[in-house]
Amino acid sequence: MQIIFMGTPDFAVPALLSIATAGHDVVAVYTQPPRPAGRGMALRRSPVHLEAEALGLPVRVPENLKSPAEQRQFAALEADAAVVVAYGLILPKVILNGTRYGVFNIHASLLPRWRGAAPINRAIMSGDPETGVSIMRVTPGLDEGPVCLMERVAIGPDMNAGALHDALSVIGAELMVEVLGSLDEGELRCIEQDNSLATYAAKLSNEETQIDWARPAREVHDHIRGLSPYPGAWFQIVRNGKTERVKVQEATREKGHGAPGTLLDDRLTVACSEGAVRLTRVQRAGKKPMLSDAFLRGIDLPPGSSLVEAD
Repeated sequence: MQIIFMGTPDFAVPALLSIATAGHDVVAVYTQPPRPAGRGMALRRSPVHLEAEALGLPVRVPENLKSPAEQRQFAALEADAAVVVAYGLILPKVILNGTRYGVFNIHASLLPRWRGAAPINRAIMSGDPETGVSIMRVTPGLDEGPVCLMERVAIGPDMNAGALHDALSVIGAELMVEVLGSLDEGELRCIEQDNSLATYAAKLSNEETQIDWARPAREVHDHIRGLSPYPGAWFQIVRNGKTERVKVQEATREKGHGAPGTLLDDRLTVACSEGAVRLTRVQRAGKKPMLSDAFLRGIDLPPGSSLVEAD
């Protein structure tokens, strides 16, 4: 089939590669324009852009799809379907109707649970025991389209957002190839979502990334792993009269009790309102991630110290 692929980040790369490898004709790849990045703020092409060029596929990088000219170019491709994976731009109705069979999306949740921008993070932060991937036919409503295929994935007790992201990316690529095969054979059947069961995965905000030690250890642990490796849950310490932010990359739940935010030992175990968490891998501002023992060797935080920010 002739496919238009629309995606931007690493999460979308396996899908592009799988669709091309499966023998479909990718007539165009849409991705967001190069953006300034790094210390020199040089323009950097997206992961999808780089993969498309490696595959020898034509790439288009419009700032948006609102202009009639862009919409005419899209329609002129006369594609059978479009595949969208974390593209990052709003698709006008004329784009949704601009292919023979419509637009299909890989969404990293068990729809209708966790519609929206951050389904992987929200599933872990909420302590969900499982999540998955849904292949959805795109409609104007936010992630409200009928689901064509779904696969469930268990969330391990210490799995973080990065590991889950990578796993769902590969599964989503495999499911999309299966959906396109069924579509090509005229056998695809999609089921409408039950809107009464919908939950919303809001975009992560800076305000919610700070660790609240007054929560139970289970919730603190879920918060840390749901934000790891990016954007990172964090706490603050005071050194030489200045506050320093420390991100937590990895942690485990531990037994223990004390005033929330208090260090219970020399292994970076911190008391929560119920139980404790041991911070096993942390990252100081401007430094690389390090194990907790290396962190403690370079800083004075004896047992009994408090990680609760002073007012």
